[in-house]
Amino acid sequence: MFFSLLSSAQDDLSAGFELLETGKFEQAETFFENYLKTKPDNKTAQLCYARAVGLSGEPQKATGLFANLLNDYPDDFEVQINYNESYLWAKEYEKAKPLYQEMVRSYPDKFGALLGYANTLSNLKEYKQALTWIEKAIALEPNNKSAKVSRKYMKLGYANQFVSNQNYRKGEVLLQEIFTDFPEDKDALLNLANLYLITKNASKAKATYGRYALTPKDSVTALNGIALAAHIDENDKEALKVATLSKNRVSQFKDSILTERTYDRYIQALIWNRKYGKAKAQIDSLSKLYPNKNWLFALKATFGLYTGNPKYSIKNYNAILKNDSTSFDGNLGSANAYFASDRIIPAYKAAYKTLKIYKNQKDANGFIEKLNVQFTPGIEEHAAYTFDNGNNIALFTNTSVDVPLSTKFRTTLSYLYRTTKNTVTLNKANSHVIVAGMQYKLFPKTTLKTVLGLNNSRFMADAYTQPVLEAKLALQPFKLQNLEVGYQREVQNFNADLIEREIVMNHYGLNYNLGTNFNLGWYTQMMYTQQSDANIRNLLFTSLYYNLLRKPALKMGLNYQYISFADQLPTIYFSPEKYQAVEIFADIRGKISKNTNYMASAATGFQQVEEDPNTTIFRAEAKLQHQFSKRLSGNLYGKYSNIASATAAGFEFTEIGIKLKWLFTKRPLFFHKIKQ
Repeated sequence: MFFSLLSSAQDDLSAGFELLETGKFEQAETFFENYLKTKPDNKTAQLCYARAVGLSGEPQKATGLFANLLNDYPDDFEVQINYNESYLWAKEYEKAKPLYQEMVRSYPDKFGALLGYANTLSNLKEYKQALTWIEKAIALEPNNKSAKVSRKYMKLGYANQFVSNQNYRKGEVLLQEIFTDFPEDKDALLNLANLYLITKNASKAKATYGRYALTPKDSVTALNGIALAAHIDENDKEALKVATLSKNRVSQFKDSILTERTYDRYIQALIWNRKYGKAKAQIDSLSKLYPNKNWLFALKATFGLYTGNPKYSIKNYNAILKNDSTSFDGNLGSANAYFASDRIIPAYKAAYKTLKIYKNQKDANGFIEKLNVQFTPGIEEHAAYTFDNGNNIALFTNTSVDVPLSTKFRTTLSYLYRTTKNTVTLNKANSHVIVAGMQYKLFPKTTLKTVLGLNNSRFMADAYTQPVLEAKLALQPFKLQNLEVGYQREVQNFNADLIEREIVMNHYGLNYNLGTNFNLGWYTQMMYTQQSDANIRNLLFTSLYYNLLRKPALKMGLNYQYISFADQLPTIYFSPEKYQAVEIFADIRGKISKNTNYMASAATGFQQVEEDPNTTIFRAEAKLQHQFSKRLSGNLYGKYSNIASATAAGFEFTEIGIKLKWLFTKRPLFFHKIKQ
């Protein structure tokens, strides 16, 4: 464009013009510098020399040269527009903006002025205004390719702004408009596919990548995207299949960046599919070739999170941030790793740092919201109705308030009312239990919980009050292991007859769960109970289970239970000298819709009471949970069991209940301290 506007161009400058046009700026600088030694007053040569200087990497020097020319030619449009443009070369867009504003007022019909002003606004990310001015420029020269290219990048930038602000529809419309000027434009297609990935529209993302794959090389990029779309669509097997195909194809191209991206996606797919051995072998091999690459650090960090080693993840995310402090993967990744290691304050800080760099970023906002929910004060109401084959019915309601005062300390207060009746004997009783509790995190993944309260029970005309206590220590002694030890003092309140007897139970318990990276788990509960009637109970429950599916989460396993009582009081409550049960079980949990979850479990097997013949046992539970809003949720549930150990009286029973939970503040009470 510049050269077409030089009406005074001489034939002896044509060689220099060609150097400028072909991007050989340093050679052009030398050419015009030599020319000016013989003809120092040639304005065209001076302009071309200044342009060559600016475009070869010295924009400030070029600005000075154009300023000198402006002194000699104050009203010359060509000098003015080159002077303005030099600020764009120097990326000094704020300085360029008022200069172009004045120029378009003075020259409203000059294509170069309109285009320059539009590009200045675009570089300042003022895309709406930029598009207005680029349309004016194109109206003057409808077929100007340079202007259409500028409009394309303005729409790409503007679309990205809408996507960042989660206005996906407007972003999509802008991207689709690009195809009018540039059918099947690669930049537009990749941005459109990314938009569909963000909105979890996997089918549209795959179709868009399919449009992109017009060459063998582009097909590799497309396959990498399709693999990610399959993962988002919760089809990790397809993701690995596609990623493997991409890996096999990329070797025919001598493109190191594409190769790295392809192996990155392939190893991600291995991790998604829990093929940790293969993933680690690939990571170790590539680490020798690429010892300081952020994408490999990110893979190592992801590997750590999936295998229950968040400390390893933090180490690798920090390595990313050492190379690039603004890395999105490094910042938000470290937030997730800190959360996984139960270091909540660093997790918050890392997430806010991400938002400081990437304004309104959806995943960072979602992460902070997830943390906020965990530490926002809430109240829960639990009501249920139970009945058993011993003619006992019960109705209870439990109201509990949870108030976290920091990420380490929270308080609880609850009130339970339970009324029971035997429909044959007409015995009635009720209990009022009020307890206050405190929970303090001693160290990450090590929490002490204490509860203190009173149980007031009434049977017909009699009444008594007993203290209730609980103290538990929950910790993770090793990777993928959870241990809980504790003491609990409670009063038996299952039915009216038991309430009348004022039986106090002192439980000493241990719960232990061992997870693995190959889907197998083992849970064990041991409990020793001393009762106020001088009886003693021993309980052992152990469960070996296997996770068959992740979405929906399906696990199956084998349970074994053993109970023994020192004294046998069968006319009062279930208290065999020896009780054993073996059962197989299945448990499934998943989503019905975005805000509705379900859970169902069932178990069946055999039980033996002392030396009696084996009998069949069955238990089942189902739950439907719905999130009505960010702060209100509820669930309905029902459960049935005929296991003799399910209740103190040894009856089979059924329970139907409802729970409602409301977060009564919008954010944690200490939120303002974290955001500072």
